[in-house]
Amino acid sequence: MSSTTSLRIALVGNPNCGKTALFNQLTGSRQKVANYAGVTVERKEGRFTAPSGRVFQLLDLPGAYSLEATSPDEMITRKVCLGQMPGEALPDLVVCVADATNLRLHLRFVLEVKRLGRPMVLALNMMDAARKRGIVINREELERRLGIPVIETVAVRSGGARALIQHLDQAGAPASAATAAGTSDEDLHAQVRAMLAAAVAMPRNTSMIDDAIDRWVLHPVIGLALLAAIMFFIFQAVFSWAQPLMAAIQAGVSAVGAWVAAAMPESLLRSLISDGIFGGLGTVLVFLPQILILFFFILTLEESGYLPRAAFLLDRMMFSAGLTGRSFIPLLSSFACAIPGIMATRSIQDPRDRLTTILVAPLMTCSARLPVYTLLIAAFIPNTSVWDLFNMQGMVLFGLYVAGIASALAVSWVIKRVRKDKSEHALLMELPSYRLPGARNIAIGLWERALIFLRRVTTIILALTVLLWFLSTFPGPPAGATLPAIDYSLAGRIGHLLEYVFAPIGFNWQICIALVPGMAAREVAVSALGTVYAMSGSEEAITSQLGPVIAHQWSLATALALLAWYVFAPQCMSTLAVMRRETNSWKVVAAATAYLFGLAYLAAFLTYQITRLLT
Repeated sequence: MSSTTSLRIALVGNPNCGKTALFNQLTGSRQKVANYAGVTVERKEGRFTAPSGRVFQLLDLPGAYSLEATSPDEMITRKVCLGQMPGEALPDLVVCVADATNLRLHLRFVLEVKRLGRPMVLALNMMDAARKRGIVINREELERRLGIPVIETVAVRSGGARALIQHLDQAGAPASAATAAGTSDEDLHAQVRAMLAAAVAMPRNTSMIDDAIDRWVLHPVIGLALLAAIMFFIFQAVFSWAQPLMAAIQAGVSAVGAWVAAAMPESLLRSLISDGIFGGLGTVLVFLPQILILFFFILTLEESGYLPRAAFLLDRMMFSAGLTGRSFIPLLSSFACAIPGIMATRSIQDPRDRLTTILVAPLMTCSARLPVYTLLIAAFIPNTSVWDLFNMQGMVLFGLYVAGIASALAVSWVIKRVRKDKSEHALLMELPSYRLPGARNIAIGLWERALIFLRRVTTIILALTVLLWFLSTFPGPPAGATLPAIDYSLAGRIGHLLEYVFAPIGFNWQICIALVPGMAAREVAVSALGTVYAMSGSEEAITSQLGPVIAHQWSLATALALLAWYVFAPQCMSTLAVMRRETNSWKVVAAATAYLFGLAYLAAFLTYQITRLLT
């Protein structure tokens, strides 16, 4: 094979085997994330160049416990490995990644992959953790019994994939592996036991360090208190740590916006750039630091092996509310975005539990809500300390996240009672070993999240901001008009009409305008408010000072009502579209939309009216 020929490699393995960490180690930033054609299953593709100049195309397949597919994820992995996926070329080589500390589970999957008869290599990952636990693996004997190359890797360590790269670089065109088709599961288990006996010496099944930590982390009282403390700390950090970076971005946007406005003559183009782009997009960009801080903690908890334990810990409480511990990770993913959260419900085998999780996933406080929450909290909640320990604004943000979680549990409890579900369940979940989060993996994850956010800002949000500017500009005011020009525009007319519907919950016409483009993406509401107030004559909004403007013009009751609205309102068309694709039912989408809007209006109404009485 010439050095210019590209070899296509598929990475497969059980969840928690370090497969994605190995993918990141090999490809670095040379990767892209998309969905498989026709299905909402994430795919990650990347490439790397070996020392010889040989180029390798790498595909990170969804984690699977078995190729006897019971979920869409496992079906995708099976189809790609067999070349049955439409639009997907058959991989030249399969690299099966296995956790060296848990070969009793992972070797069974290795044997399943071998039955496919594809050329393959076994990457024996987490070898550093295995050595620390005193696990001795006879690699040569394991290689002889499997009949395939076995390469040791440490995916989270720099250079930890060097041996694998060297093997791939030196190998010629891969030959097919021996096929063991027709082998039953009970023979598979017998083969695993024989291999472990011949090639692996393990002093104990679990790590002493893991057991010692789990005595505290999985304690029914101490563990829950620790989980609550971790979440509280995260939301304190989101507000406190981000302030200097947000101030720097805001100052930069303000300076550039003022310079552009001063350099251009009065015209429609100047209005578009100054009022539309800087008055709209500038108000959204400042929230990037908070989003990245939130994702830093989520990625750290995921990398450390803590998240499955949190799911196990919450299983009893979630089951009493109509969910299971398996719902925890999809719902936690929904803190980032409800779309991957809904997609992650494919790991829930019970169709009723899966449907319930899909219905309540939009109640989790996704990162798109963060700009709205931050804008309103910073404008109306004092930046003071409580007991010289906690930031008041961070406590309010934590309260909003808790409100979303409590609402999800309450709605799932109602669904369970409506369907009269009295079934029992047993949660079987692999608890991976604790490990130090890899700085490289976290950095790549944050970079991907920043790109996703900036892509939304420069595509969806930009397009909607320009559209809103157009609606806010035309038609122009009539001769002798006394009000700001936006009052006579299409947007102004729409806002004034909607105000009749939303007046009981305290929303003015400017808020009503912002809610409409906010249906595409929640954070668009912030840029929409910036555009509306900039074109209403509030020059401060042009320079990204939207907070002081609304603090001066809105009442506290209106601000709190809008916060309550955003806890529930399903203002994201993409989420509803994915919900439709995952359930194949418009009835589910209609039911979710109706109950979410109903709860949003009720919560905003009660918040507005009660706050008015108390203030």
